[in-house]
Amino acid sequence: MIERERKVRTQHVALPQPARAPRRRPRRMTVSARPRLLGEVRRAKILAWLREEGSARVRALADAFAVSEVTVRQDLEKLETEGHIVREHGGAFLKSVPQQVRALALQHHDNMAEKRRIGRAAAALVGDSETIILDSGSTTTEVAAALTGRRDMTVVTNALNIALMLGAEPGFEVHMPGGHFKAPTLSLSGDRSADYFRGLFAKTLFLATAAIDVEAGLTYPALSDIAVKRAMIAAADRVCLVADASKIAMRSFTALGGLDLVHTLITDDRIRDADRAAIEAAGVEVVVA
Repeated sequence: MIERERKVRTQHVALPQPARAPRRRPRRMTVSARPRLLGEVRRAKILAWLREEGSARVRALADAFAVSEVTVRQDLEKLETEGHIVREHGGAFLKSVPQQVRALALQHHDNMAEKRRIGRAAAALVGDSETIILDSGSTTTEVAAALTGRRDMTVVTNALNIALMLGAEPGFEVHMPGGHFKAPTLSLSGDRSADYFRGLFAKTLFLATAAIDVEAGLTYPALSDIAVKRAMIAAADRVCLVADASKIAMRSFTALGGLDLVHTLITDDRIRDADRAAIEAAGVEVVVA
């Protein structure tokens, strides 16, 4: 099956591309150096982790946040009391996951008007008969929605909801990797998913992020997607980051790399002038939707 899929993709994208931009080497993945976090801040980051991953083990959280397992259990107890999670032996899972997966809904519903504008602006950069990669996430889902009606498109995505949306379109050929299913993002992740993208060639990647900072670069709430995103970046000639302005000048838990990974940022008109200037000074084109 994989061999057949690779032959199909080659027909779309393996032709010589004389104007191919030089690849930017991804920076080494890092977990931001940090002191022990105050309890309230740490619990907020643990909740963000669970909203990204769906579940987590106590030991993994203790290692990630450099605290004892007793402290993590206390944090999880507090989050359970507040109604966010359900504890189980050795870990916890997000309380809303079962209903969310049955409804094929994503966790993040904030700033949806801005995300729709970003999605339309991103789709305007794509022509018919192109091969693109769509990352998982609420903003990339809006990119997918804005692409409906195109013809002879090849889409590679790790997002189940995007695959179902575009797979029903007659003008689309949709491919997905294997891997570990992440319920909150309706996506496939992990090393197997990353391996799928190695050796593929696409014109454009529409990449999602949790936070953008000129110094910290692109950061995410948890670790599992980092390898997949790096493989996606390596497979694309052009990397378009789609992120609403609320994510700019913010930092999350794990760093993917610097802004030199990105060619274009597509965001909304709430971006501050100073942030736009700093991002453009880093060599990134900024498109405001």
